[in-house]
Amino acid sequence: MKSNSNLELAEEIMMEFGAITGLEPVDDHPIRYLWTDAFAVCNFLELFSQTGDKKYLNLALRLVDQVHHFLGKHRDDDNRSGWISGLNGKEAENHPTIGGLRIGKKLNERKPNEPVDQRLEWEQDGQYYHYLTKWMHALNRVGKVTEDPIYVKWAVELAQTAHKSFTYLPANRERKLMHWKMSIDLSYPLVPSMGQHDPLDGFVTYNELQISSRELNLSDIPNLDNEISEMSDICRGMNLITNDPLGIGGLLFDATRVAQFIIKENIDYNNLFESILNSAYVGLGSFIENNPLRVPPDYRLAFRELGLSIGLEGTKRIQKWFENNKNNFKENNSTQEIIATLNQSSLGNAIEEFWIQNKNWQLGSWAEHREINMVMLATGLIPDNFLLI
Repeated sequence: MKSNSNLELAEEIMMEFGAITGLEPVDDHPIRYLWTDAFAVCNFLELFSQTGDKKYLNLALRLVDQVHHFLGKHRDDDNRSGWISGLNGKEAENHPTIGGLRIGKKLNERKPNEPVDQRLEWEQDGQYYHYLTKWMHALNRVGKVTEDPIYVKWAVELAQTAHKSFTYLPANRERKLMHWKMSIDLSYPLVPSMGQHDPLDGFVTYNELQISSRELNLSDIPNLDNEISEMSDICRGMNLITNDPLGIGGLLFDATRVAQFIIKENIDYNNLFESILNSAYVGLGSFIENNPLRVPPDYRLAFRELGLSIGLEGTKRIQKWFENNKNNFKENNSTQEIIATLNQSSLGNAIEEFWIQNKNWQLGSWAEHREINMVMLATGLIPDNFLLI
């Protein structure tokens, strides 16, 4: 548990985020962005958990509703209208994620007949797989906190849609690959290459939803056995090592969830757990060697660094779980040493302490990505709900 000062700062950040984006007070045209909003939902849930104030739970639920009604529908500047799924009325309301969810970029998507502009593509809408998995996780956390199975059901429906749309079997291949970015209606790829960690993120997230479905006795929800099996095949033999701080943080987040699978479900994912941790450890060594935190502040991207600090918060929990549940984990001295080393790292605190300073919020690099920086800083301050399954 972090200090009250961190809780108070997180409250302040999240209420400002709500005002800026049209959540509180409610705006008829809110600013919704899927990645940012997934973290924000978990933050509001954690504020509710720590304070008992239902205001924060209501904000989390309102945010879920806004995301579904804005990012689950076509854009205002599109000649299409209504839900992306094509459903109407009550049926659409009952299945708001079944057509996927838009990213929330400022510009409309590139049409099939338009040339690719790699720089412009970053600003254009569509669907990102790794954003969808973050939203699945956020919905799962809402379902667990409220004990309302509908949120887990929506997460499972989104998982099935995302898996079907983003994976494909190339000619003369025995196992599937993935696209990184799809069109708004999921009919064609916008970026056909595969994200380095997307298959792992999908595999872990599908397992999380499967476990929650069992815990909540949701017998009417389809299982994800086939999706888990196919994603496992895609993951096989992939190199997970990266020196990108956000990528390293994502690995540690996945390791945190896999540790909970091993403990809560007694699933023997020890080899996967060790592989993820080792990849994160090697990548972190490369990141530190380059000493990127010493570059001029305006050239630093807060949300990427904060992704790493959130992941390192996960290793603190892994250390405790590992010590208290040794019988669940395979004995491996190397893994124990890596966990201890990551847990002792002061890098996460250094990142948070830098970005907490008001003067650094005046930087152009902060202002350019203000909302995502805000919510990820708040997650680093109160990370528990985000890190749980």
